[in-house]
Amino acid sequence: MVGETDDGMRAHFPLSFGKQSRPQPHPSAVHSTTRRTLSPVAASSSAASVPPARSSWAEGRTSPSTNTRGSELFREGNDSVEIGRPWPPSDQPDDDDTIVGPPPPPPGVDIDDGEMIGPPRPPRHDSSDDGSDSDLEDSQWDSQWGDTLRIPLSNEIVLKGHSKIVSALAVDHSGSRVLSGSYDYTIRMYDFQGMTSKLQSFRQLEPFEGHQLRSLSWSPTSDRFLCVTGSAQAKIYDRDGLTLGEFIKGDMYIRDLKNTNGHISGLTGGEWNPKSKETILTSSEDGSLRIWDVNDFKSQKQVIKPKLARPVRVPVTACAWDHEGKRIVGAVGDGSIQLWNIKPGWGSRPDVYVEKAHTDDVSGLRFSVDSLILLSRSMDGTLKVWDLRQMKNPIKIFDGLPNHYPQTSASFSPDEQLIFTGTSIEKEGTSGGMLCFYDRRKLELVSRVGISPHHSVVFATTGDKKMGGTHILYDPSISQRGALVCVARAPRKKSFDDFEAQPIIHNPHALPLFRDQPSRKRQREKLLKDPMTSHKPELPVNGPGFGGRVGSTKGSLLTQYLMKQGGMIKETWMDEDPREAILKYADTAAKNPMFIAPAYAETQPKPVFAESDSDEEQK
Repeated sequence: MVGETDDGMRAHFPLSFGKQSRPQPHPSAVHSTTRRTLSPVAASSSAASVPPARSSWAEGRTSPSTNTRGSELFREGNDSVEIGRPWPPSDQPDDDDTIVGPPPPPPGVDIDDGEMIGPPRPPRHDSSDDGSDSDLEDSQWDSQWGDTLRIPLSNEIVLKGHSKIVSALAVDHSGSRVLSGSYDYTIRMYDFQGMTSKLQSFRQLEPFEGHQLRSLSWSPTSDRFLCVTGSAQAKIYDRDGLTLGEFIKGDMYIRDLKNTNGHISGLTGGEWNPKSKETILTSSEDGSLRIWDVNDFKSQKQVIKPKLARPVRVPVTACAWDHEGKRIVGAVGDGSIQLWNIKPGWGSRPDVYVEKAHTDDVSGLRFSVDSLILLSRSMDGTLKVWDLRQMKNPIKIFDGLPNHYPQTSASFSPDEQLIFTGTSIEKEGTSGGMLCFYDRRKLELVSRVGISPHHSVVFATTGDKKMGGTHILYDPSISQRGALVCVARAPRKKSFDDFEAQPIIHNPHALPLFRDQPSRKRQREKLLKDPMTSHKPELPVNGPGFGGRVGSTKGSLLTQYLMKQGGMIKETWMDEDPREAILKYADTAAKNPMFIAPAYAETQPKPVFAESDSDEEQK
């Protein structure tokens, strides 16, 4: 009886107390919304990079999943992924049935002849000791297509917010924060740890009004970042976007650049020293490279003037540090690439000088981690790979890569096995902006990934004159953190605490009573353009004060007009002779001098007039 009473009372209470946990969506449902769709151009270009299908299963091994790009990318695990071929329309199972294993073969297929039914077998990553031919074939197949399968292409998210093309991109060393700079003069800061699936930036900065962003670079400790714009002064910000300092600007009237304390023209690039958190490098249109100390914003540590064929001012279009911070490289506007080794007593003379490395401006330079390879991306449509041990000629030239932006760069994959760069769209082209991947060892094309049919790809960003965005490609099976963290995080629901009353703002100057009077300048300009009004002659004057604009009111002032009308002022001066009016006071002035004459009565000499000798004058 007691047990029945407890059960009845327990039914009136909730099963759990406190804040209810939200139901978490399945990972496959979250990432299905970010699946990439393959355009016809990208499908044709990436067909050569798809590994051939295998015809056997490996029990307990990794299962293949066919993504929407048309290529089979092998993924770890098979949760919420369709295995095998889809069901035919006539053989769709009921919702209550549970399908275990591969689906049945389609109707009309005979399975007694030993033919394999289902998806192909995934590649084998482990090595066996039996030495069979199949294992040897698997190892060769894996080595052939290993680089292709490491490219995460199955899913894609876009960080939007810029109104023009994104020209600068920087990811901190932990991979949690991303900086994007644009031609719209702003920087947007994204945080994967705090960002939801809406993919909104948490801060927006405008370093210099009216100057485009050229380069962004994190410090080695990721606590500060360098901002390079089209102005002559670089800025340093902390991790949260607060300004720490601004470097000094040089004197434009000093011709020798070594005697100035800063750049005198717009900056073209900049990078933080990867080993020293107090040193940065900048390049400028004034034809110099400068090394700065972050602790002193008023002077530079070193001024580097590149080697030139003629003593003229040629801009430095790009610069970069090697990964040890012991060498710097600069690309000059005359097409040359110059390297300097940082050592005691070093100067502006380059240690390596490659003349006419490109036929157009170099837009990007990048060292490999082992400091053996140098990449140079140029606006002449090529990507060149240089061996730093022998820099006379490039070891490989990849052409057919249109580039219309001076910030287009090239880089290496995290494992340094792949090289990738972006392309710009052309007026009559049909391929659109693409991301091209090359094998570093074989120096051959691995894959072309179509990013946008209408936007150019600048490094890992896209955009045109009207909008820009940062495209992030990832694969839920091989990617870690980053996009995986924010895509699965749903936006926070609004509560009563988020209610904010919108205040009513009254602007008194918006009322007609307080508005400024409209300018009559446009009205005057309109009258001057009118041939009739502008050439209208003056009205004739028929008499003093009558018939014309002069004296039309019988007096220039209102007081004079009223006194004349009342008879207090008589206008007799018009009929009198001015000379006679003055002479009538001559006798009075002589008899009773009041003003000038008494002051000079004692000191004024007696006037002496010359006597006339002529008879005519005497008569």
